[in-house]
Amino acid sequence: MNDSIFKFLIILLAASTLIVPITARLGLGSVIGYLIAGVALGPQGFGFMNNPEMILHYSEFGVVLLLFIIGLELHPKRLWEMRRAIFGMGSLQIGITTLFIGGALKLFGWSNAECLIAGLGLSMSSTAIAMQIIQEKGLKRHHSGRNGFAVLLFQDLAFIPILLLVSLFAAKSSQTDTGTMLKQIALALGAVAGIVLGVRYLSYPFFRWISGAHVRELSTAFSLLIVVGIAFVMEEVGLSMALGTFIAGVILADSEYRHEIEANIEPFKGLLLGLFFLSVGMTIKLDLVLAKPLQILSFLVGLLVLKMLALVLSALIFRMDRKHISIFAILLSQGGEFAFVLFGQAITEGSLGAESAALLNAVVTLSMLTTPLLVLLYYKFLGTGSVEEKPEHDQITSDGAPVILAGFGRMGQIVVRLLKINRISSTVIDHNPDHVDRVRKFGFKAYYGDATQMAILEAAGLADARLLIITFGNQEMVQSLIEEVKRHHPHIEILARARDRIHAFKLMDLGVTHFERETFGSALSMGEKALQIMGVAPFRAHRTVLKFRQYDLASMLKLYKFHSNEKEFISQSREATAAIERLFAEDSDTLKKPVSEESWG
Repeated sequence: MNDSIFKFLIILLAASTLIVPITARLGLGSVIGYLIAGVALGPQGFGFMNNPEMILHYSEFGVVLLLFIIGLELHPKRLWEMRRAIFGMGSLQIGITTLFIGGALKLFGWSNAECLIAGLGLSMSSTAIAMQIIQEKGLKRHHSGRNGFAVLLFQDLAFIPILLLVSLFAAKSSQTDTGTMLKQIALALGAVAGIVLGVRYLSYPFFRWISGAHVRELSTAFSLLIVVGIAFVMEEVGLSMALGTFIAGVILADSEYRHEIEANIEPFKGLLLGLFFLSVGMTIKLDLVLAKPLQILSFLVGLLVLKMLALVLSALIFRMDRKHISIFAILLSQGGEFAFVLFGQAITEGSLGAESAALLNAVVTLSMLTTPLLVLLYYKFLGTGSVEEKPEHDQITSDGAPVILAGFGRMGQIVVRLLKINRISSTVIDHNPDHVDRVRKFGFKAYYGDATQMAILEAAGLADARLLIITFGNQEMVQSLIEEVKRHHPHIEILARARDRIHAFKLMDLGVTHFERETFGSALSMGEKALQIMGVAPFRAHRTVLKFRQYDLASMLKLYKFHSNEKEFISQSREATAAIERLFAEDSDTLKKPVSEESWG
């Protein structure tokens, strides 16, 4: 292997492992670390890398993998729920940004074609940088993160139409007939349709076939083959590679192989995304910045101010909560990777001068560096409290499941697994977004939401459900929820978690007859093991536990009548304890005899 490849890899990996941890520890994030490392390694720095454009082209595969994994985490139903933000806010943002930037450049004497091309190019944002910050800051479930992702997705969708629009203003546009454009559009639509059908109907059988071989490397290879193949097809027809793999990811989101695919792709994504940020840093034209510092600085400030203003207006028009708009605007304030492609084509077409394009490219690259800094300043001076502390709830819709489970902690997970084994579907709601994300990775279908709110339960199909299972531990919340459900839907059976016997009595006061004390079952199981360790025959230990459960339940029902009278309750409790001991003494001979197989149950 060529020594230069080893040197290339050693230099890149060494720079990353030295600089990125420092910026991360300083609270600057990993993106700035990669960008600084790229500047140091590039032709404007120490000159270790002399062809950053080539590295940038291949490292874009990191963005491709990022969008593929995002697609895997986004079910088609959830994507459909975001349609208003994607097509509404996304199109409005591009339109307003183009108008503002194009109008400003017109004042500087730029031509109509140059104003349009610059406005459209600078309206695009960097998917890689914005999504990396969204993930690092935990904004995936917040309004700012979701709406930011929706706008980025529309920008991917709009890129090809924008390229076609640029051709209309090209110096050679007279040679581009309508038929050629229609052919390109048809080819693009055909490629997307082919990807959808191929992934949906061909990849599933292949995954089953590969899984039968029980060789994990094959699964990894096939996962990469899907991504690389789709990226190649999309690039051949002139579409966004990232958009194609995102579509494939969404289609595979409902697949039983989703988590395996994600685990296979994740390591490659992280490395290649880091390489992308490095290459962006390498492309910064420091000589141009030093030659025209005031012009580039004014253009950079103009881009950030006008684009953030356009994003704020778009968010206000779509009634986004005002306290979350600032971070939303900052996240998408930079220029994007598509701008380099667009300006490059405009130079080829003759509609944008090389000097103007170099200026715009420098501004775009510098704007990518400013976004992590602006996010850092935002959190430092405005505080994390200015971002919504509670993430946005999932859009929950009823799928006709007969069981609704409120709370998906350790107890709830076991209940759902038992239901799933018996093919009983359930709708699961939990108030912890990180918990929901974690259990989804293990194949559970769970929603983030506050299950104590009747509106959320109604959306989940409470009116048509047969059973509501409540497993969260807050006693007051449990009792309040039961009262609400009993008031609006008295026909629904309720199975609730009780903290202890006193809490069980409170549930019985509310008319709940199905409940389970949270430590009672595990205490009985531990007691059975203790008996066996001490030499009690297994069948006798087991039957002792069953009898104890039976007697304890009968005792609790009897004591329920006295729970409001403390003195009488204590007296009856002592009597009940003695009664249980007498019953066990009477059953002593029965417990010793394993008469048949039924003796265990």
